[in-house]
Amino acid sequence: MHDEELPDAHLPPSVASPGARPVDASPDDDDDGPAEIADPFAGSEDAAPVADASDDSSTPVPDKHWYILKVQSNREDSIRDALLRRVRMQGLDRFFGEVIVPKEQVTEFKAGKKKIVSRKLYPGYILVNMVLNDETWYLVRETGGIGDFTGSAGRPSPMLPQDVAKLLNKAEEKTDDAPRLRINFKKGDRVKITEGTFENFEGEVEQIDEANGRVTVMLSIFGRSTPVDIEYWQIENV
Repeated sequence: MHDEELPDAHLPPSVASPGARPVDASPDDDDDGPAEIADPFAGSEDAAPVADASDDSSTPVPDKHWYILKVQSNREDSIRDALLRRVRMQGLDRFFGEVIVPKEQVTEFKAGKKKIVSRKLYPGYILVNMVLNDETWYLVRETGGIGDFTGSAGRPSPMLPQDVAKLLNKAEEKTDDAPRLRINFKKGDRVKITEGTFENFEGEVEQIDEANGRVTVMLSIFGRSTPVDIEYWQIENV
């Protein structure tokens, strides 16, 4: 006697789970054997609403947007490289654009020696230009060192175009521009001169010349307030 075909409502829960592919229930199926069900954990594409599009290179790719990722501090560069490697390995290059660690070039003086260094503008964060869907979201989140997307209510929020423009313009300095000096003083700070003619004198910062790396300090000399120009690495906060 031929078994009657069961309606969909009587399929086991594993078949009806959100991550599983639908079972072909055509009348030609052999009812004598167990139904073949795709493994719901076979890959993240099962849950991705655009998974079919990722397999079809002819499908137009949606516009990319910029997102901010929270990452482990002091590992921004290596995490960026790891993310790009995973993108290539998964064949999702067309869903990703640039991945940037925002930096700026600054000039520092240590022990009287001038040195040009790269400084991160936003330690603990990187920027990624991408199409956000389930597949790309899982790839990013499963990359070591990445915490989460920034956003509200647990939902990744793309950056506003004007914010992207400001940040990229700040991070991508022209090569012929002189690196900016990092002077950690401001007008009104009380400072002490650490070397030179006025060593151990104390005074107040009057003016800062970032272009030349000099600070004008008002010193009391013979009872009179006198402006003195000092190399900024020759003073320290009191």
